[in-house]
Amino acid sequence: MKYRQLGGSALKVSELCLGTMNFGPQTSEPESFAILSAALEAGINFVDTANQYGGHLGVGTTETLLGQWLAQDRSRRERIVLATKVHEPMSDDVNDRGLSARHIQMACEASLKRLKVDHIDLYQMHHIDRTAPIEEIWQAMDRLIAQGKITYVGSSNFPGWAIAQANEKAIARQRLGLVSEQSLYNLIERRLELEVLPACRAYGLGVIIWSPLAGGLLAGVSTDREGRRRSDGAVAAARARAGQLARFVALCDDLGQPPSAIALAWLLRQPGVTATIIGPRSRDQLTSVLQVPEIVLDDQALATIEDIFPGVGPAPEAYAW
Repeated sequence: MKYRQLGGSALKVSELCLGTMNFGPQTSEPESFAILSAALEAGINFVDTANQYGGHLGVGTTETLLGQWLAQDRSRRERIVLATKVHEPMSDDVNDRGLSARHIQMACEASLKRLKVDHIDLYQMHHIDRTAPIEEIWQAMDRLIAQGKITYVGSSNFPGWAIAQANEKAIARQRLGLVSEQSLYNLIERRLELEVLPACRAYGLGVIIWSPLAGGLLAGVSTDREGRRRSDGAVAAARARAGQLARFVALCDDLGQPPSAIALAWLLRQPGVTATIIGPRSRDQLTSVLQVPEIVLDDQALATIEDIFPGVGPAPEAYAW
């Protein structure tokens, strides 16, 4: 496994980040525990979750499951960089959501309890809250840092202007500010290149990628059997991009790697990207991507990928005039 510094911080995280959204609702507790243990053994030290994860089992389920795994062996906590999130509704209560100072404090306390830990390494704002003044957010985050309950603050799904605003306010307060942004980015969805990636590079944020395989489209599976497991929208998207995806699969065959591995390796070559989230539902799926940090894509392979999946233009000026 290879490691990179998370943004401008000195914290080092694995290039592959273990996403846990499937744990509980899609993956059983025993299998989830096995994946977590295998990932740790393979050198993955970065584990990402969110307080809302749990699907039909209810919000908080995934954090609770992760806490049970950590409680089995307390040394595990010392070996991982633990990231979770705040923002999404946790109940029907009007104040049990968003980024008010009150909710940030209460949500952090609840996450700590479910995770059975005394601190969270990376506390991420799951979405922007346009009703919450950034001064109020930083007041709450500063208090949690002073209390030793969180160490670093990150954003997720933020636009470039909000990243700039948040860090300018932090600079004015003589604080570290955001150290990371977690965003949607893959070969099919490249709008991050317009404003967010340049903003992150300018302010020294590490970028953590979610949905690196575009909901499975870049995994190279196009059979009817697999298609039946997808939503109608995903099936339609696959059909619309059938030509692109066929060319990509052919390239991956030439490179001797599965499409999922090449899609992940491409992301790790993009300037500013620190880690990409993998969300395996089984140990076999985890094992299939562990070689990704070792994959080398030469200039010809990168040029071919760019030809198959063109970018959005020279960021951030693609639409400026």
